[in-house]
Amino acid sequence: MAAVASGLLLPAVSAAETMQSALVKAYQNNPQLNAQRALVRSTDESVPQALSGYRPRVAVTGSVGELYQDFGSKSAGAVSNPKGGPAIPVVTYSGQSATVTPYSVGATGTYTLLNGFQTANRTRAAEGQVSQAREGLRVLEQTILLTAATIYMDVLRDAANLEVQKSNVRVLEETLKQTRDRFNVGEVTKTDVAQAEAQLAAGQSAELAAESTLTTSKANFRQVIGVEPVNLAPGSPVDRFSPATLAGAIAKGLAENPNVTSAMYGIDIAFLQVKVNEGALYPTVSLTAQAQYQTWSQIQTPTFVTASVVSQVSVPLYQGGAEYSLIRQSKESLGQQRLTLELTRDQTRQQVVAAWGQLLATKAQVQAAQSQVTSSEVALNGVREEARVGQRTTLDVLNAQQALVNARVALVTAQHDRVVASYSVLSAVGGLSPQVLGLPTPTYDSMVHYQQIRDAWVGVRVPDGR
Repeated sequence: MAAVASGLLLPAVSAAETMQSALVKAYQNNPQLNAQRALVRSTDESVPQALSGYRPRVAVTGSVGELYQDFGSKSAGAVSNPKGGPAIPVVTYSGQSATVTPYSVGATGTYTLLNGFQTANRTRAAEGQVSQAREGLRVLEQTILLTAATIYMDVLRDAANLEVQKSNVRVLEETLKQTRDRFNVGEVTKTDVAQAEAQLAAGQSAELAAESTLTTSKANFRQVIGVEPVNLAPGSPVDRFSPATLAGAIAKGLAENPNVTSAMYGIDIAFLQVKVNEGALYPTVSLTAQAQYQTWSQIQTPTFVTASVVSQVSVPLYQGGAEYSLIRQSKESLGQQRLTLELTRDQTRQQVVAAWGQLLATKAQVQAAQSQVTSSEVALNGVREEARVGQRTTLDVLNAQQALVNARVALVTAQHDRVVASYSVLSAVGGLSPQVLGLPTPTYDSMVHYQQIRDAWVGVRVPDGR
């Protein structure tokens, strides 16, 4: 049991799974993380959408049909009077009908020359949204890696705890057998036997509870990491990647924690949205070119061609006050984002301090638990020797045995908490990433997809072929 309880931090021999390999699997295959990457790729599309304001808009129209016209005309004239009198007025009527197939083809192109810098500000805001989405991805990456490390250590802790409980049951079974043998020869009473039986029943119950807890931890491992836990190697702290002092950890957290940087991008986006809304107050200048070819628009007009290039200036004077309301609203949103940044910094500082304090506490707890195990072993051996000469009762031996079991469980838990606390500190300062941990895996690069679609003018297929 001592080897099991202290084995979490010792090197493993021929282990099938290590902490690094488990983190790599979680980083590559976790569905929640992959869904967040897809969301970042979706956010990338906001940049070419904003850039479309710099590009012309072209439309082609066409029409074809049947045209029937039936029209008449009349003309007035005069003929001589055969009787020699004044000329006689005459009205002549004539008619004409025809069926033709008119068609037309036209093209219109529009280009915005000036719109109050709205396109430029929308593009910068979209780029800020992309950067903010990437920071959100960093947040989730850290969460998944921390969860994976915690689950990994949970399985190790619960497996070690189960082994401690099984070993305890074996010891209690042997103790009960010896107590019954001594009862048969009259050395102890029936009360001693009952106490040994009760302690064994409690140990069996604790073993079943430990087995249930281990089953739950294995299910969590499968959910987060994607494989069943098999022959897990011991985990070790990652203190070497964290700052050496609390002040350094706070400074790094306030500068590099992705929650803080995401809130900073939020301020930039809100500021640019103010500029976009203010652009609605400026004139808009656009250039429109049109060309059209028509046939048989009328019976008398076989063909008709038009072409034009028109520059248009629109100066907004008053649009019901909505534009002013949007400006005021966006300014309030900007103020809200600034306050959110302050709140996020305070929360980050609290997380760093809490994680740092937990790390220091777990270091001390491991040392105290190791001393407790050593002392409990010495005490149990002494009580057993005293019981052999009649100076201790069976209950004293059982209590000493249970104290040793509790000490070994506390040591296993302290070692688990020690490793998890080191990962928590690294997450709080914004350094829990594959690059910092040196995980043997290609890292996901958000810039690859962004560069592929940023300047795409046409196309409906995404870069991965869908």
